[in-house]
Amino acid sequence: MTNFSEHAPLEPRRWSYWGRMVRPRPEKVNIMRATFDKLISWGGLLLVAVLLVAGGLLTWASSFVGNEVNDQFSAQHITMPTSQTGLADLPAADRAALQKYSGQKLTTGPQAKAYANHYIQVHMNEASGGQTYSEVSGQYIQQCSDPAKASSAACQKLGGLRQTMFMGDTLRGLLLYGYAFATIGTIAGYAAIAAFVAAAALFVLVGFGFWHSRRASQGVVAAGQPVGAHV
Repeated sequence: MTNFSEHAPLEPRRWSYWGRMVRPRPEKVNIMRATFDKLISWGGLLLVAVLLVAGGLLTWASSFVGNEVNDQFSAQHITMPTSQTGLADLPAADRAALQKYSGQKLTTGPQAKAYANHYIQVHMNEASGGQTYSEVSGQYIQQCSDPAKASSAACQKLGGLRQTMFMGDTLRGLLLYGYAFATIGTIAGYAAIAAFVAAAALFVLVGFGFWHSRRASQGVVAAGQPVGAHV
């Protein structure tokens, strides 16, 4: 009596259009797998090249922006306030924001932001009573448009305040523009690092893909070689 449990599992059967049984062909599967691996790997290699180019451009952009911001700020010869130049007279929150930069030359974006928002802005608000340049200018136009009144002490004082607010707003705006560009440069630097890391990781995966493709191709060659003559 035949014991069917001793036999190896039967291979899955496939049937052709004419009703003939066809055994699966491992070499065909391996060829498709190898081709697919190669396509994916070459696509990944192209993406690695794109990431490397992007990383290089982002690195250049970060360096260019950083150098320009540093050069433009350095040319202004602005020194961050100290206790001897008004730092001690500022409100506590503004003093705390500027304390870490005390006495330094203004050359970076964060320094520019702190100087604009916690030094210039504070003095502008103190001089105008919290009014903006637009409000002060509107008052001047309304009260001093008449030439007969323009020479009065009140109009002279209001005109001086108007000029002060204009200069303060201009300097503050330029500093904040510099801070914005410095931030863009910093972001570009981080993006460059991310691009290089992604390129390295993808390069490892591409290498694995080519290795897997080569292995599948070797399986096709092995499957096509005769293993012995049948009697």
